Amino acid sequence: MKTYMVAGTGISGLSAARLLLETGERVLLYDSNDRLDPTAIREKCADNGQYDTTNLKICLGDMTREILIEEGVTACVMSPGIDLTVPFLIPVRELNIPIIGEIELAYCYSKGDILAITGTNGKTTTTSLVGAIMDADVKSGRGVYDQAFTVGNIGIPYAQRAPLTTDRSVTVAEISTFQLETATSFRPNVSAILNITPDHLNRHKTMECYIEMKEKITRFQCEDDVCVLNYNDPVLREFGKKVKTKVIYFYSQGELEEGVFLRGDQIIYKKDGVETPVCKTNEMNLIGTHNYENVMAAVAMTMAVGVSLDTIRETIRNFHAVEHRIEYTCTVNGVKYYNDSKGTNPDAAIRAVLAMPSPTVLIGGGYDKQSEYEEWIRTFPGHIKFLLLLGATKEKIAKACDACGFTAYRFVDTLEEAVKVAHEMALPGENVLLSPACASWDMFDNFEQRGRLFKEYARALEKAEKEAGK
Repeated sequence: MKTYMVAGTGISGLSAARLLLETGERVLLYDSNDRLDPTAIREKCADNGQYDTTNLKICLGDMTREILIEEGVTACVMSPGIDLTVPFLIPVRELNIPIIGEIELAYCYSKGDILAITGTNGKTTTTSLVGAIMDADVKSGRGVYDQAFTVGNIGIPYAQRAPLTTDRSVTVAEISTFQLETATSFRPNVSAILNITPDHLNRHKTMECYIEMKEKITRFQCEDDVCVLNYNDPVLREFGKKVKTKVIYFYSQGELEEGVFLRGDQIIYKKDGVETPVCKTNEMNLIGTHNYENVMAAVAMTMAVGVSLDTIRETIRNFHAVEHRIEYTCTVNGVKYYNDSKGTNPDAAIRAVLAMPSPTVLIGGGYDKQSEYEEWIRTFPGHIKFLLLLGATKEKIAKACDACGFTAYRFVDTLEEAVKVAHEMALPGENVLLSPACASWDMFDNFEQRGRLFKEYARALEKAEKEAGK
């Protein structure tokens, strides 16, 4: 029996602890917050008695060499949200204790094939679509796999599903740079890097380091594996020349000799000189070029593992946008409301702005990840009629607006106020879009809470309009 220190008592940490306990290991579950209740943590880990916590010890507050030695810790499993520069890792490194992540741990206990997706933007949509295609493949009874699981940064820890995998299963995983930082052997059969633009520089410090972490998804892949890359991204186009895997490109701005590309309104899959039409963009429920790219990446990944074109095509046609990603919410007085709370960086927000079919009142601002906003603001002319700013970055964004000559903005104090002001400004046929270009942590627990509140406020306006019309 080995002793693992699991750092973090959130969903990833608890899932890692349960996996280790289930496989007969001893767990030292650690959190630096000494105000937490150890009894409550143990009860959460037990999950209503489903897991035996006899071999679980909980440690809160400071971590020392003495504790690590006394407990006989042989490895440290990190939750992805914890920065690798935290002080409690100093004694861990001094004792040469290996540091891995929850994704790496789960990988070591999993079976079957793995399809892994990373990128600055589009990960959740692409992962959800690939997961839906693989589910449809399984349900057809004629597919490649017997089971399909969708895990990772999408909200379901890999460690939750790893014990359920078999040699005939496939795991579709959304992988962030935070998770790739602590990967030491993670090898997907098919990987995809959708795009790379500046993000999380408050943690990774430099763009070079951020790019390196994204590219790490291919580090342990072999020549028989596949890597799907965006040909439109100059970083990825060059990276494709260096990887040792087979590379499949997708491209929305032109045609390819081999790969997946957009010709007019038709997505084409081309292999060995043979072109196969997949579907037309007007047959999909997703809008915007960025979403067409997400679909093309999903086509490349699923074709690479032998899923039938009919299954892929039908799933794409029936697939809807994921929650918080340019998600249509409601229509109030002829104005459409879109929730893009997952637009937590400028590049993601640019994609949402360009996807809007008519003039739009935009709600932006939030937690500062050390992003620059000028490129985002330069897309406003012809799309954004007014910008409502809130959160920690509102003054920084306002200065960027002034520098770019965009003066149609004002400050608001709350999201609820922003929705009310947007309601007053938007005319029938226009849109209201929440796409903050910032993280949510200054005012909300997470981007999900921010998005759900936006929808709640918008639907309250819709309800009031209906009641007034009775």
